Amino acid sequence: MIVRAIKTRKVTSRACTLEELLNESISELSEGSVVAIASKVVSLCEGQVVPVEGTDKEALIAEQAQLFMPSPSNPYGVSLTVTRNLLVAAAGIDESNADNEYVLWPADAQASANRARAFLREKFGLKQVGVIITDSATRPFEWGTTGISIAYSGFEPLKDYIGQDDLFGRKLVYQKNNIQGGLAAAAATAMGEGSEQKPLAVLSDLDFVTFVDADPTAEELAALKIEPEADIYAPLLNHAPWHKGQGKA
Repeated sequence: MIVRAIKTRKVTSRACTLEELLNESISELSEGSVVAIASKVVSLCEGQVVPVEGTDKEALIAEQAQLFMPSPSNPYGVSLTVTRNLLVAAAGIDESNADNEYVLWPADAQASANRARAFLREKFGLKQVGVIITDSATRPFEWGTTGISIAYSGFEPLKDYIGQDDLFGRKLVYQKNNIQGGLAAAAATAMGEGSEQKPLAVLSDLDFVTFVDADPTAEELAALKIEPEADIYAPLLNHAPWHKGQGKA
């Protein structure tokens, strides 16, 4: 796999459309590539921002999240949330590189990914191209953030090993490789977290990715979700002191 992060203009709210940013920033793209787009620039292009001044961040988090824990319960004053079926801090709301604004997640990240893929296919005349919209998240017992995918299009997001034999003939019971998550982690590492100004990345030489011609269906997206009681972390998730938010899955 080859990952190439791309420096772009400094993106501010509604300064350009996502298509304009992709058009001016990516000059070439080969068949069988995946383009990673930081969720923040998608949101900025779409105007998904709220002024910091005069905004109650805790109320904003409760509005965006499905479930949340108030920040006083956290040693760093961060509200942990379940937002769009992902465990993330502060419902994905970010203040960094945002010019005194809270940047929310894209209103419909999946629709944004689908539109970006359609634009790239048409611009470069490609059949096999994928898109992921990325953000960063932390994991328990580890310092630092890792890239995650909040939307994908144009490829199979999971590689299913269930029912296959391992090297010694043992049947694999629940193993699946999260392709979209792995690509997001690689892309976010190359993009950086500070002032690099590289919110795009092109991933190529992807012989482990199965490309598809269509956007993911509602059924395919639903199949990616795991109910809390069926999650491997159910003992932790189901006993956390959650408050119900207003956000939708």
